[in-house]
Amino acid sequence: MSKPLGYYTSYTPGDGSYLEVLQEKYGATFEKMTKQEKLFLVQAIAAQYCVELDGDPRIEIKQLPSEMYKNSVSYSDLLGLLEALIAQIRWGQNAEPVHHS
Repeated sequence: MSKPLGYYTSYTPGDGSYLEVLQEKYGATFEKMTKQEKLFLVQAIAAQYCVELDGDPRIEIKQLPSEMYKNSVSYSDLLGLLEALIAQIRWGQNAEPVHHS
């Protein structure tokens, strides 16, 4: 079961924020959105956040999505990977890339 929006954000009921508008329109756990709509928002937020950061991803990282599909990583594992990446991005568990000479 999903936790409500306020669990993941600074939103508290009655605060008048845009997050409150989203919760009222789509539900506390976004139950009024389809899975595809939720994935679209994940992609859009990630793309915007990526553009705001300096530099570009390494070529090998850009190739990982096609490699994962080519190697038949399951849908469940892909979603688990997405969850792990979001947690690492949010809580600072990301390292600077290692550059080999």
